[in-house]
Amino acid sequence: MRDVLILAVHLLVTLAKLLRPGGVRAVAAESLLLKHQLLISNRSRQRAPNLTSVDRFVLGLATLFVRPHRLPKLGVLVRPATLLRFHQALVDRKYRRLFSSSPSPRRKPGPLGPSAELIAAIIALKYRNSHFGCVRIAQQITRAFGVEIDKDVVRRVLAKHYRPGDSGTTGPSWLTFIAHAKDSL
Repeated sequence: MRDVLILAVHLLVTLAKLLRPGGVRAVAAESLLLKHQLLISNRSRQRAPNLTSVDRFVLGLATLFVRPHRLPKLGVLVRPATLLRFHQALVDRKYRRLFSSSPSPRRKPGPLGPSAELIAAIIALKYRNSHFGCVRIAQQITRAFGVEIDKDVVRRVLAKHYRPGDSGTTGPSWLTFIAHAKDSL
C-alpha cells in the first residue's frame, strides 16, 4: 500500500512538472542526466570512472535545463558542484562566443596604458624641456591637466616614443660641429 502511494505521488509530481511551462524540458533533462549517469556507472572499472569529454558535455548540457535546486538530488554519480561547474563552463563559453568579435585578433590582456593625448603631451613636454626628468614631467602633467601619472609610466612612454634626434632642430649636433671644427683647424 505504501509503495502504491509513493508511486502515485511521483506520478502527480511528474504530471505537475509536465503541465507547467518548461516542465517537459526539465523532466527530459533529468531523465537524460540520470540515464547517462547509469551508463557511466556501469562501465567496467574497479574505482571511480573517468569522465570523457562527451560525458562532460552531455552532463553540462543537461544541467542547462534542470532547475538548480534539483541538482543535489540528481548528482548521484557526479557531485553537484561538478555539475554546476560544467554548467558554468558552458555558460561562459556561450557568452564568450556571443560577445567576442571572432574576425579581429585577440588582444593581450591587461591595462591599456596611457591615452594617445597623454603620450603626445609627455613627448611634447620632453622636446620643449629636454633637461626635465621623468619625475618632473609627471609633476608638470599632474599640475597642468589634473591627471595623476606615475614617473614609471612617463619613463616607459619616453623609452618607447621619445627620440632625442627628432626634436625638430636642423643642423648637426654640438659634438658633430666641434669634430668638424677640430678637423678644419
